[in-house]
Amino acid sequence: MVPLLVVLLLALLLFGAGFALKALWWIAVIVLVVWLLGFVVRTTGAGGRRSRWYRW
Repeated sequence: MVPLLVVLLLALLLFGAGFALKALWWIAVIVLVVWLLGFVVRTTGAGGRRSRWYRW
């Protein structure tokens, strides 16, 4: 009975880790797109210089 519980627990952990890693990949892609948009969408600052629209 114990080996069956260990296998089920391991399967549950691997499924949860796989879902979390997939979610983290999507978040990383969204952050990358927003970061790249920061180079495209720029405002004109003081002195005619173009600056980023976010403050990182």
